[in-house]
Amino acid sequence: MRLFRLLMGAVLASSTLTAPAAAAPPEYVALGDSYSSGTGAGSYTSLLCRRSANAYPALLAASRPGAAFRFAACSGATIPDVATKQLSALSETATLVTISIGGNDAGFAAAMLTCKYGNTSWCRSTLRRGREFVEKRLPARLDSLYARIRSRAPQAEVVVVGYPRLYRQGGPCPGAPDSTRRAMINEAADALARVLASRAAAAGFAFADARPAFDGHEICTPDPWIDASNVHPTATGHARGYLPAVTAAATSKAAQDA
Repeated sequence: MRLFRLLMGAVLASSTLTAPAAAAPPEYVALGDSYSSGTGAGSYTSLLCRRSANAYPALLAASRPGAAFRFAACSGATIPDVATKQLSALSETATLVTISIGGNDAGFAAAMLTCKYGNTSWCRSTLRRGREFVEKRLPARLDSLYARIRSRAPQAEVVVVGYPRLYRQGGPCPGAPDSTRRAMINEAADALARVLASRAAAAGFAFADARPAFDGHEICTPDPWIDASNVHPTATGHARGYLPAVTAAATSKAAQDA
């Protein structure tokens, strides 16, 4: 009997020693600018950064019960802002990171104002300067930022989130830039998307392309998911455009890495 107890004790001790540690809970961190914070989507939890409870990061976090969520994205953010003010939200335990960035660095706000209230020549000139920045200077800045994200969150799936085309091209659209300027704005969005996709791939990150997600729901369409007054996605745009695109990109990348 004594021998039996000793043997059972050894088995139990062995089981205790070899039992796997409990998995850490998922941890999601949302970085970026106003397209991630949710400017234009209402129900703001932070007026300074215009973080919205309707923004895709909040919706994505809600779809992952038990996951820790850090919402660091802030309206108006540039790459230096993310580097100095948002990366501290990352940790080695992060399992998912999303980021939209680059639009403000390329002069998005100035271009939109110029193209809406200026003439075609001014619009073309402003967009040309922005496109030169996007194609010649932005790639290196993204590479540096993405490397810092990977260093701080080595195990995380990272999804770079793109920007939608803002306008339907062709046809009348009261209050919006004319058809020529709308086409130029969309061409600039395409140029930015190409760079974001390229640098995301180079970093081993997923890319959520917002252009097909918002196709048919740009400003000037019968059912726009972008607010014409502030040229940002509405709550519907986040729920029906961004959320499915980001979820699909994260799921696809996780499957590839498995």
